[in-house]
Amino acid sequence: MSQFRDQGSGRIRGLLRWRPGLSGHTWVWWLPPLLVLLDIAVELALDSREPVSFLLVGVPPLAAATRTPRRTAVITVGCVLLQMWMASRRPGHFGEQHHVALYLATVLIGVASVSLARQRTRAQEHLVQARSVAEAVQLTLLRPVPERIGPVRAAGFYEAGEGGALVGGDLYDLAETPFGVRVIVGDVRGKGLDAVQTVSAVLGSFRVSAHEWEDLGRLAERLELSIARNSGRAAGDAELFVTALLLEFPTGRREVRIVDRGHPAPVLVGPGGAEWLRTSPALPLGLGELCPGAGSEVTVHPVGPEEVVVVYTDGVSEARDGGGVFYPLLERLAGRFGGRHAPQPEAVASFVRADADRWSVGADGDDRALLALALPAAPHRPH
Repeated sequence: MSQFRDQGSGRIRGLLRWRPGLSGHTWVWWLPPLLVLLDIAVELALDSREPVSFLLVGVPPLAAATRTPRRTAVITVGCVLLQMWMASRRPGHFGEQHHVALYLATVLIGVASVSLARQRTRAQEHLVQARSVAEAVQLTLLRPVPERIGPVRAAGFYEAGEGGALVGGDLYDLAETPFGVRVIVGDVRGKGLDAVQTVSAVLGSFRVSAHEWEDLGRLAERLELSIARNSGRAAGDAELFVTALLLEFPTGRREVRIVDRGHPAPVLVGPGGAEWLRTSPALPLGLGELCPGAGSEVTVHPVGPEEVVVVYTDGVSEARDGGGVFYPLLERLAGRFGGRHAPQPEAVASFVRADADRWSVGADGDDRALLALALPAAPHRPH
């Protein structure tokens, strides 16, 4: 998760430092100087036999698209001076009526271009401020995961499917509680603002309830209640639900407890290969009212000192190759780490991210998240 933390914080710092006119030069930025050079080259090639200075009229509007108002004004003055110089190369043309009209037209166009440049830079500054605030809020929502929390070592990655966004419909969090380290990984049905609102409701409830409810099944019920009260479902979206896994690493024990609310099963990776961890799937969060009183069954699995628990969203497992085949997560993990030394969470997360990218034929617009979790080789002694 350090990659996600560094990427997100770096983007915000870059936005806050950004000023119009200081960003990288695109091909549009080069149009004004190229047009000026072209005009001068044609003027010299024709030896002033034909008037070509009219081409400079288009330079100020092009400059306004990429430069500050002050630089646009300077470029306008330069264009007028170049027009005068070109006219003076032809005897009797400097003060000719048509050339004077060209000077005035260039000045008027330059004034309008300066005004356009001012409006553009103001709009960009407002956009940068709004985007930096939005991204700061998003990064607060999906907090960076520490490399170690309690006895658990963690690594992973998160990518929103919508271009330019930091947070989508996938969610994750880790919390050190009196009952051990608890983890949630989930996937909200849908995208956009409704999905982000639901992510906020679920994570807010988890960060409070994970410290209060000892039973993992009751914790799932509290999360379901938060969806009913605080998400898009409360606004009338009857089809809103969240698939989720709740994990608990009890203090002083080498095991993981799992509640499955309709989410893909975890994978246990070790020197012996990779295997699915059996869960008892229940209805996704938000759909529990369809089967009242069903509850959530907790499954328990031992975790060895050389094993890593991998939880993920379907954006990872449903990446498709050119033939439409889903990414075979279990087989790829077994082939990479089976029969070798004990895998590290960082190595597992990095491998899956790069391997899924190579497998996929391209971005399919789906969010994806993965966490790799491991217990230390020596027993953890809480402070």
